[in-house]
Amino acid sequence: MTLAAQTAQPHAPQMSWLARSEAWLDQKGKGAWIAAMVLGFIFVWPVGLALLAYMIWSKKMFSKNCSRRARFSHHGMSAMKTTGNSAFDAYKMDTLRRLEEEQEQFEAFLQRLREAKDKSEFDSFMEDRAKRAAAPDMDDANGQPREA
Repeated sequence: MTLAAQTAQPHAPQMSWLARSEAWLDQKGKGAWIAAMVLGFIFVWPVGLALLAYMIWSKKMFSKNCSRRARFSHHGMSAMKTTGNSAFDAYKMDTLRRLEEEQEQFEAFLQRLREAKDKSEFDSFMEDRAKRAAAPDMDDANGQPREA
């Protein structure tokens, strides 16, 4: 590089090792931050604690999860938007209505199954109780008379 080229470029400020480390970890992603924090806790616990505090304070720990949650909640509302095509919108509404009816029918079916199971278990309990009440002198486990 010539002297003129060197003097034409402004000097970029040198980053400290801490700033370079932060930039490198940011470039690698949240997993690198978590790995650095875990290693900090393993080797020198105050370093791990400091990294955890920094990650929480700078919102690095929660930044991607929050945006992912917002993106998923946005997709739920897209089913209600119209596309501008009336035939497709009618088909979509009919399909959604049919799916809701099927879901309600399935939930009612599951409820009936639960009620039938509960009734069966209760009837079995009452039969066992009646048998024990009818034979008070018999042992419950093997049907042998109890010893006094």
